[in-house]
Amino acid sequence: MRIGIAIFFVLFLGMEVFTVARAEAKTKPNILFIMVDDLGYGDLGCYGQKILQTLHLDKLASEGIRFTQAYAGGPVCTPSRSILMTGLHNGHTPARDNIPHYHTYLKEEDITVAEVLKEAGYQCGGVGKWSLGDAGTLGRATNQGFDMWFGYLNQDHAHYYYPEYLDDNEGRLDLTGNTQSQKHYSHDLMTERALDFIRDNQNNPFFLYAAFTLPHFSKRSEDPDGLTVPTTEPYSEKEWDEKSKKYASMVHMIDRDVGRMVALLDELELRDNTLVIFTSDNGGHDSVWEEFDTNGPLRGHKRDLTEGGIRVPFIASWPGKIPAGEVSDEVIAFWDMMPTFAELAGADVPGEMDGISVVDALMGKEIKNPHPYWYWDYGHCRDRFDQAVRMGDWKGIRLGVDSDIQLYDLSKDIGEENDLSDRHPEIVPKIEKIMSEAVIPNDRYEVGNLYEGSAIWKEEIKTP
Repeated sequence: MRIGIAIFFVLFLGMEVFTVARAEAKTKPNILFIMVDDLGYGDLGCYGQKILQTLHLDKLASEGIRFTQAYAGGPVCTPSRSILMTGLHNGHTPARDNIPHYHTYLKEEDITVAEVLKEAGYQCGGVGKWSLGDAGTLGRATNQGFDMWFGYLNQDHAHYYYPEYLDDNEGRLDLTGNTQSQKHYSHDLMTERALDFIRDNQNNPFFLYAAFTLPHFSKRSEDPDGLTVPTTEPYSEKEWDEKSKKYASMVHMIDRDVGRMVALLDELELRDNTLVIFTSDNGGHDSVWEEFDTNGPLRGHKRDLTEGGIRVPFIASWPGKIPAGEVSDEVIAFWDMMPTFAELAGADVPGEMDGISVVDALMGKEIKNPHPYWYWDYGHCRDRFDQAVRMGDWKGIRLGVDSDIQLYDLSKDIGEENDLSDRHPEIVPKIEKIMSEAVIPNDRYEVGNLYEGSAIWKEEIKTP
């Protein structure tokens, strides 16, 4: 009898512990972070686009908060992704440039946001472009905290929308003959896998990193205009050149599939416990038809450190948590995502971070202790090393280590048209000091007069 009672209490307590654990898991919000490739600040209707239709993304913005001063990690793909994953800005993050990218970028000692969230009980999935470690290297996504990865591990592989294979966890999905048959458009396959991941993890807290490759250019030789799409719908009848139709169609596919993902969250009754973020990895490309006004009021494009290269659309939605229809001018950046997601998950942030939690900003509030400055650079493996610093409303840009610093007041000059360095000489040395102190040398890179990289790495840079 006593044994039966004891067994009953053991089972009862076990069920109670299980129920409490499940309830605690339910309180952890799901995080859906959607990042597209080379979408400009002005490509969405809610950011002023007049020609392209982005109804689902505009609706997402109306249901949440739209940031007007959100920044990517860098002006090109790889550093932005490294900064997003590590919470370290461009002067500290492991991968700081698009080249060289045939080697392992992330090492065992590097800690990603996926690893932090996995430790907190999250299932972590990713689709799209990784860029931080090829298959078989320490930097591959499934060795950096992701339970699932589907898409492109290699940066250059991601330039093909009808590939012969896609990286699938530790293996590959074979798509032999796809280059010729054009049967499997990679974006469609990755969207389906993203939807499957949400379905499969509807009872777990999950982090889904949807790093879609649209509307990035392609290297398919049959498309001399550099864009590959299965159809130009719904813009086929427009009296535009073919390249512009293709770009518009890519933006349409992004908008459509964000709508599908949000609709699935609604269907599974997950929306109220899911933070959805939509953004771009850097500014728009300079080859987009000027009538689309891809970067709106911003000067410059991808690869530039002017606002057009690094300021990006950033929409966050979380019904019941984030007030609907809000517009925020709080300054946030990709390196803030790790500490932000860690706070929401109740996780510890490892070591020192350049990022800060911007949960308050997501909730429509003022950030209490903002960054003293924000830092970007470009050209770690190039002839010219450029740097940019934002300090309050002041923005300093230096194009080459021996060049003069340009100075702009972003509160009055979002287009960076008026260089005020001569009028405010007291600000310039402060910017210059930050530029000199914000970079810790990394022997994976060589930066002209700034610091010397390892001779071995310089040889490897030449390897295709």
